[in-house]
Amino acid sequence: MKENMKIGELARQVRCSVETIRFYEKEGILPPPPRTVGNYRQYAKRHVERLLFVRRCRSFDMTLDEIRRLLQVRDTPQDDCTAVSAFLDKHIEQVSTRISELEQLKAQLGSLRQRCNGARTAEQCGILQELGSSAVTTD
Repeated sequence: MKENMKIGELARQVRCSVETIRFYEKEGILPPPPRTVGNYRQYAKRHVERLLFVRRCRSFDMTLDEIRRLLQVRDTPQDDCTAVSAFLDKHIEQVSTRISELEQLKAQLGSLRQRCNGARTAEQCGILQELGSSAVTTD
């Protein structure tokens, strides 16, 4: 792993965009790197490791605030990690709730799809009529 990388090299190594790296710096997720005399950012191994950690967290659909909390614990390795287990339990619960909501949405969309079978004019389309009705259902 190369030390003193420029932002483009870091982006290639962790497979994310330069804009994402800058965003994480702005949000305080990634610590600002030292700069060269020419004002280029110089990233090190610790930046690569942190970005890979963040990307892995994002792959588990964690929010930036959740990632910040995990990073705070990770940045103090001598501290107890009980909070991490509790955090993950809460995240699992949130994912379960989201799955239920998505299953309900799927059922609603399936019901909506049944409103139009076959070739009709847009004016006759049951889907468009239902979407245009004033009855709003959120259940």
